[in-house]
Amino acid sequence: MKQSNKESKPLKVVNSYNEWDLLEEVIVGVIDGAMVPPWHVTLEATMPEKQWDFYRQNGGKPFPKERIEAAKRELDEFVHILEAEGVTVRRPEVREYSKPYSTPNWESQCGLYAAMPRDVIFVAGDEIIEAPMSWRSRHLEINGYRPLLKEYFHKGARWTSVPRPELSDELYNYNYKEPNGNGHINFVINEFEPTFDAADFIKCGKDIFYQKSHVTNNFGIDWLIRHLGDTFRFHEVKANDKSPMHIDATFMPLAPGKILVNPERILSLPDMFESWDVIYAPQPCMSEDHMLYMTSRWINMNLLMLDHQRVIVEKHEHAMINELKKFGLKPIPCQFQDFNSFGGSFHCATIDIRRRGELQSYF
Repeated sequence: MKQSNKESKPLKVVNSYNEWDLLEEVIVGVIDGAMVPPWHVTLEATMPEKQWDFYRQNGGKPFPKERIEAAKRELDEFVHILEAEGVTVRRPEVREYSKPYSTPNWESQCGLYAAMPRDVIFVAGDEIIEAPMSWRSRHLEINGYRPLLKEYFHKGARWTSVPRPELSDELYNYNYKEPNGNGHINFVINEFEPTFDAADFIKCGKDIFYQKSHVTNNFGIDWLIRHLGDTFRFHEVKANDKSPMHIDATFMPLAPGKILVNPERILSLPDMFESWDVIYAPQPCMSEDHMLYMTSRWINMNLLMLDHQRVIVEKHEHAMINELKKFGLKPIPCQFQDFNSFGGSFHCATIDIRRRGELQSYF
């Protein structure tokens, strides 16, 4: 039989350039063994004020078992939905987060969890980048993902770790005070060393959007720009947010020409979005009484696109579902409010490993 001279292009094991190309493989986090992080000035700057006493009293202890179990059931159903939609799902190892650990400069009573891979891993094309996180309780969080990262590397992916931060007292602003309404944010971390959470960056092909926050400093932003800047263009997003931490409940590109924005935090979009459909997130349907240890009710924006149309949405967020339908999207409802209690939703709980598509410019 005569063979074709054309050889099929080998499938890249890691490939992700945006939030909307067909999702083929994803890592979904695990909530097992989640621990309450020890009280620290970084929590004062980022956690809901009504939860501060909870952290002060329970830091270093497990989160309530019944809440962990409820969140775990929702995660399992989320995985079932993804697999039913044709997505390969991988999970990190469950590690022991209750053990204390230390460096010569500090010690932590415990870790946190491995529930939010979007925070600890940034994927740019075929490269996996480990984020240099600023919370001491998250210093070793990447370890639960290491078996998967080694596997992806052996199959051809690139694997980079940003310089592991010291997290000494020199990094933190122990005189931190909440903003007084003048618009100036007194960030809880300084420029002592590069730190960032990967969830403060979001991809639109050749353009990567980011925010400076209480976990992401200019040094960390500059490191990533210098590392990726030959291939990608970086743009800062200015948000009206006194406690910035992670961009995906503020600014969320959904598909070419469609972007979801937080109407309270984004007062004006960059001119490059002038021709895009702007979806202003509706007020959350979640009850004001729902337990949220780590986030606001705007977690309703934290969606996951499976392709240009299919999108995973919290099943109780009827206003969001209706709004997305108006713009031609196809919501897939999934119950996730118990998981929301731990600080994230579908976007946070995942990291895209492979989407079918190539690097493009959408502007």
